[in-house]
Amino acid sequence: MGDLDLAIRGRTYREPEGPHSMVVRGRDLDAALQHVASREDCLSLAVVGLPEQVPDIASLVGRRLLLVDGDSAKLREFAEVAIRAGIEVEWIRSARPPFERLAAALLPVGGIVLAAGKGSRMPGSQKLLLDIDGVPMVRHVFDAASEGGCHHTVVVYTDDDVQKAINGRAELVFNPQAETGMASSLQVGLKAMRPEVEGAMVLLGDQPLVGSRTVATLLRAWRREGSRPAVAASQDTDDLGGWAPPVILSRELWGDLFALQGDAGARQVLQGRPELLDIVPAPGRPDDIDTPEDYAKIVQLFPRKRPRQRA
Repeated sequence: MGDLDLAIRGRTYREPEGPHSMVVRGRDLDAALQHVASREDCLSLAVVGLPEQVPDIASLVGRRLLLVDGDSAKLREFAEVAIRAGIEVEWIRSARPPFERLAAALLPVGGIVLAAGKGSRMPGSQKLLLDIDGVPMVRHVFDAASEGGCHHTVVVYTDDDVQKAINGRAELVFNPQAETGMASSLQVGLKAMRPEVEGAMVLLGDQPLVGSRTVATLLRAWRREGSRPAVAASQDTDDLGGWAPPVILSRELWGDLFALQGDAGARQVLQGRPELLDIVPAPGRPDDIDTPEDYAKIVQLFPRKRPRQRA
């Protein structure tokens, strides 16, 4: 249906199987609209280089439309028609199709920060509030998800102090059954994902060194054509299967996640099923903080700020 070569997961010019998106040039828009009209599982359409006239785009109601063109007037005309028709539309003013922005628009990923644990091995106060370079630990994780490119991020919590630490920076989701284990928190987070989200990135609230570059690297890998349903960061630990959170889980895996119970999580779904998981090297460190010794090691990585000397 077109000759635009972009290695984006699930995009197609051929007859696909299952939910998918399309990326086409403007000259192929009529054929693309025919495809959309015949396939309810075509979730979104990106058009690169708009035609001179806006065709009938009523078939796109209920789908996502992304417009890419260097001509502001064309973009405005197409966008106005789409908005009047009630179509969810986004546009990018660019003469060339920017891969990262196209992929992010076609395949939005939500972030789930699991922050409902009690931290039983860390005596004293709630460990997620421990100071890391002047910021509560859990905030570092949320900031990594948000700045790294997650479409939206929810923080699953039980402790009011965690809610205060987030301080309106993220959507908070309370888990009244957190004591039953990780599975309930994961499921609460998945239920909070917006309908347009195609994948969920699961982050642990006690991993303050993950960083936004780790998140961006995993998103890029998951959105590439040919990637598996799940993508995680590599870690040289045999007992963990060679990977550690964060992990991105395609919507097609969510049914398995909702079937989990107790302290099970993504690892139990992916264990023994290598065909589902890509493990990629990523910057940052997946160290989690469980004990006072872990915290002491992390704190040493941040140089103390020297007090200002008065003249």
